[in-house]
Order: sequence, then structure tokens, then C-alpha cells
Amino acid sequence: MSSEKFESLEEDLISIIDELKVKIDRKIPHYVGEEKKSAIRQCERNLEEASIIIQDMESEAKLAPINYRTQMLGKIRIFRGDLEQMTRSLKKDSLIGTRGSDNYGFDRDDRMEASQRAKLLQGHQSLQRASESIARSQQISAETDQIGVEVIDNLGQQRESLVRTRERLSDTDANLGRSRKILKGMARRVMTNKMVLAVIILFELATLGGLVYWKFFS
Repeated sequence: MSSEKFESLEEDLISIIDELKVKIDRKIPHYVGEEKKSAIRQCERNLEEASIIIQDMESEAKLAPINYRTQMLGKIRIFRGDLEQMTRSLKKDSLIGTRGSDNYGFDRDDRMEASQRAKLLQGHQSLQRASESIARSQQISAETDQIGVEVIDNLGQQRESLVRTRERLSDTDANLGRSRKILKGMARRVMTNKMVLAVIILFELATLGGLVYWKFFS
């Protein structure tokens, strides 16, 4: 599993669920009167605590990588189903054990305690939503920082590439300058060779003309 916090919450939740199953299935059906009411109130507090833990587990699952998220949410659905089943069983025991008494066996203090627990749960939910919002903002900020680092790295690589390209252009210009000098030297040598060849041809023509004149006219 990717989250140590999720695993710790899961262990706490399993412990609470096991304890609730023992109380609801084995103990409460045998209790009567105030003993039963006290046990039911304790189970309700345990159920609220388990509900808060499940909310924390959902927050961790939402921040987990996708390959872990599906598995984590599957576990949460199973735990939530167990809690719903135990809640129904506890309500059934409460009605059976307190039938015939006012307010289903709960006095004013019980109602006040239930109201306080509901307010506490609501406050925890609001705090949890705020924590999730902060976590999402931190995640977005971290992703933005990562993108900024990648952009800077890319710009650095592009700058290095441009510097290398400029150096290659400078080398190319230098090579072209040397090539132009070589071509100019070759052109001069070609012109010189042409002039020498022309002089040789003229000399040979003059010599040939002299020989013809000497042979036929002298």
C-alpha cells in the first residue's frame, strides 16, 4: 500500500469494528436497563469514531496514485457496509431493549449528548474538507513547481544547444573563409597556367612559322 497513514487508520478501524461486533452480537442482547443503554451509547460513540476514520481514509485514498486508489476505495466500501450493518443492528437492539419507556429509553442528557456528538462530527467534517482543500492546493503547487523546474531544464538545454550551434556556425564561417582563400589561390594558378600555355602556344606558332618560311622561302 502506498500510504502508511492509510494502513494505520485501517488497523484502528478493524480494531473498532471487531470490538463493536462483539458488543452488538454477543453482549448487548443480554443486557437490560441502564447497562444496556450505557453499552448502546458507547457503541454509538465507537460508530462515530469509525465514521471519522473512514473519512480520513477516503481523504488518503483521493491523494493516492491511481493504481492504489481503486484498491483503497474498495476496502473503504467494505468497511462502510460493515458499519451500516452494525448501525442497523444497534438500532434494533435499542428499540427492543427500551420499548415502552419514554423517548425510547433515552432521557434529556442522552439527547444532548447525541446533539453534541452530531455537532462534533459536523465540525470534524468541515475540518476534513478544509484539510483536503489544503492538500489539493499543496499538490497543485508541487506539480506547478515540478513543471517550472522542467521548463527551466528545457530552457537550459535549448540554450546549450544554441551555444553549440553558434560555435558550429563560427567554425563553418572560418572554414568557408579558408575555402575562399584556397579557391582564390586556385583561380590565380589557373589564370597563370592559362597565360603560360598561351605564351607557349604563341612561341610554338612563331617557331612553326619560322620553320615554314625558312624551308619554303629561303
